[in-house]
Amino acid sequence: MQIGKPGRATTAISTADAASVTVRGRDLCSDLMGRMGFTEYFHLLVTGRAATEDQVFFLDLLLVAIAEHGLVPTNQVARMTYDADPGALQAAVAAGILGCGSVVLGTSESCGAFLRGAAERLDAAAGDAEAEMRAYAAGIRRSGGKVPGFGHPLHKPTDPRAQRILTEAEARGLGRFTRLARLAERVVPEVWERTLPMNVSMAIAAVLLDLGFPSAMLKAIPILARTASLLAHLSEEAENPIGFRMAAEAEAAITYEGEGS
Repeated sequence: MQIGKPGRATTAISTADAASVTVRGRDLCSDLMGRMGFTEYFHLLVTGRAATEDQVFFLDLLLVAIAEHGLVPTNQVARMTYDADPGALQAAVAAGILGCGSVVLGTSESCGAFLRGAAERLDAAAGDAEAEMRAYAAGIRRSGGKVPGFGHPLHKPTDPRAQRILTEAEARGLGRFTRLARLAERVVPEVWERTLPMNVSMAIAAVLLDLGFPSAMLKAIPILARTASLLAHLSEEAENPIGFRMAAEAEAAITYEGEGS
């Protein structure tokens, strides 16, 4: 029994035979290996198109920006999983990646939806952009929602990563979504009447949308970047295990309040 709507029984990514591997229409050994960097190759794999100079520059910029941020939950769970089974490196990496969600690391996707919604609203209204953005944000607040990509527990009053990304985008003349992110940066704190720094997820979404990266793949950048970080933490964990110590510290920090306490 088949569940869901079937797609066509084809793939356009790669094929192989005894003598060759073809990726996106190009010979892996003669056209790609030694001739294309990994960032370019990632873009080719995901989009099927050769990357422009700007696309390579910004993909590298974003991957470096989001890869490492200390002993965040994704790295903690990966370290503890590795200590539980040092022979399963892949399981520890997978455990960390599973933490890429709507609260930690995975918000670029929702930021992209917010920016696309803002663009559609401005196109339909054809009015003052700032007034429309303010009305858009105010509607989200009235409904009890939050604008994604704003607020950070550490980086206040600004997220330096977001600022660097958007400064580079403006210097290189990126377009509409970068401007919308800057507009939201001014308007959202006014609507909420408090300091709300725009965080790196909004900047990532804006730049990727301006570069024509597939909307469904906005979360791919944090996932790919954080995989490199996870491997660094796991390499260190193999030499200097701290995962079980973190688990013990967590247990000591939590007070039992159940029956019999």
